[in-house]
Amino acid sequence: MELKQWFEKGLTAEQYIDGMNVNKESMLSIYEGFTLSEEEKNELQPNKGKGLKAIVLTEDWCGDAKLNNPVLLKIAEEIDMEVRFVLRDSNLELMDQYLTNGTSRAIPIFVFLNKDGEEYGVWGPRASRLQELVTERRAALPDKEDPSFEEKQKALYKELGKAYETDSSLWHSVAGSIIETLVKK
Repeated sequence: MELKQWFEKGLTAEQYIDGMNVNKESMLSIYEGFTLSEEEKNELQPNKGKGLKAIVLTEDWCGDAKLNNPVLLKIAEEIDMEVRFVLRDSNLELMDQYLTNGTSRAIPIFVFLNKDGEEYGVWGPRASRLQELVTERRAALPDKEDPSFEEKQKALYKELGKAYETDSSLWHSVAGSIIETLVKK
């Protein structure tokens, strides 16, 4: 299937959000709380009205998606970009074309299309600042064989999830990273 067809198959933001069961409240809270800065809006201007589209490979249980998807939606509103959501677990044919490091089905992945439906850019699953944060925090965990590993890992993910929901500097790190992908062309 071509990217244009995947886009057409995807859910609108409203359909995706209506069908969410796990992180809906958190995602909506970020969406309602996040506003692009004037600098971010200015950086996006060259893309306004270019007919860009985005396919979002995602699942509602994903902590990174609850942060990244609402930021993308704000960017999309700013530049009149249509966004469609494709669920990873039921669309592995597409997901497997966008593996992280060639092996991981990490999400979300944003596939940007130009007005002709051709791939324009790919972003995801995390902004580099967030990846550094996650890598740093994971490095502090005990070895996997340690009896406390599972408990400490769960606590880490809970702590990161809370930061994703409340730390607006992380939201702007995500926005800056996405914008970088969009304006490099």
